[in-house]
Amino acid sequence: MFGRSRFSIRFSGSRKSTRGESMRLRNVIFVGTFALCLALASVCSAQNAPADPKPANQTAAPTPPAPLSQPAITGPLSGLPPANFDAGPLGKISVNGILSGGGMVQGNAVPGDNKTQAALHNGQVFIQKADGPVQFYLQAGAYNLPSLATPFLETDKTISNFYGPVPVAFLKLQAGKNTSFMVGSLPTLIGAEYTFTLENMNIERGLLWNQENAVNRGLQVNQTMGKFTASLSWNDGFYSNRYTWLWGSLAYANGPHTLAFVAGGNYKQTAFQTLATPVQNNQSIYNIIYTYNKNGWIIQPYFQYSNVPINTKIGIPKSTSTTGGAVLVSKSFKHGFSLPARWEYIASSGNATDKSLNLIFGPGSSGTSVTVTPTFQYGGFFFRGDIALVHAINSTPGSTFGPSGLNVNQPRAMAELGFIFGNNIEK
Repeated sequence: MFGRSRFSIRFSGSRKSTRGESMRLRNVIFVGTFALCLALASVCSAQNAPADPKPANQTAAPTPPAPLSQPAITGPLSGLPPANFDAGPLGKISVNGILSGGGMVQGNAVPGDNKTQAALHNGQVFIQKADGPVQFYLQAGAYNLPSLATPFLETDKTISNFYGPVPVAFLKLQAGKNTSFMVGSLPTLIGAEYTFTLENMNIERGLLWNQENAVNRGLQVNQTMGKFTASLSWNDGFYSNRYTWLWGSLAYANGPHTLAFVAGGNYKQTAFQTLATPVQNNQSIYNIIYTYNKNGWIIQPYFQYSNVPINTKIGIPKSTSTTGGAVLVSKSFKHGFSLPARWEYIASSGNATDKSLNLIFGPGSSGTSVTVTPTFQYGGFFFRGDIALVHAINSTPGSTFGPSGLNVNQPRAMAELGFIFGNNIEK
């Protein structure tokens, strides 16, 4: 009845536009993005150009600023310090960017999907003012959202079907040292994995992420209380433009240890659905996330529970839930090498005869995945590759992989090559 995730709508509807229209839109996006990133590279290079030789008594150049907190990057990839500019009345403006692309080969592709794919993963610019009482963040450009167990969507269709060319943009009011307010298109508080490829340990997001939202529009208040950080948000959930979601998070940090609890839900129901707004927009969802980060190790196990309640008025005849867990691990080695890995398991309630929703591989199904992502980064340059296997359990025939949806396994291999722009001045 319903697809298993925000991406699981088959491609027959999305391919109705003519080939010429699709190619023209794709060319506009790619050429515009490439020109934007070239301009950013030129600006950053100009700022980072060596100065004239300085007199012997002149002090050394100041240490460049540290990377900013946005975009949030879990690791092992790391952002660069931004290029900073004096914008007059606006004060100091910071700029970063990323240009990356990659290819994928997969087994047991579903109808409408291809065995091999190639796409621009990121062509984005990050512009922000990160100090003072009034701050802002603007993220603009092209992006792709690859995810396990879902068909691959081209970059131009990802932009038009999801969050547009400016996916994240918000105004932040720093009301006090420990209190802030945010309004706009915000990164979600839900889940352990972020939206864009550069932010995560693995290139593709996992099975648990398929039940989560990614970007929402609304209001958020943040409060720090010693080692505790709390956030409360009123928003439109899965980008529904219907402001009926509430969620909050509470995190405790002590040295390398962080423990977070996140909960959210839709206090109303809607029949509105798009590729970005699936039936999960009516659910409630809960996370417990632990993170250990020290000596090159990132260890992050987390638990997730979600429930789509019954509502016959909008075609949900039976309440259906998912329960899952994942372990994300990354170890950094010398010379820019690191090895992240992810294991996860998720199961849905119900069975094929009790009118439960299809949230994974059919009512009452479950699934596991294993992903390994060898990574290398030198300065702004990075290269990494995903090797992943998804296995469906107790699946409904026609709801898994292959031409007829009968294969229970899907292997994938993906590579990503890119460059993160910023301030490359050596300390």
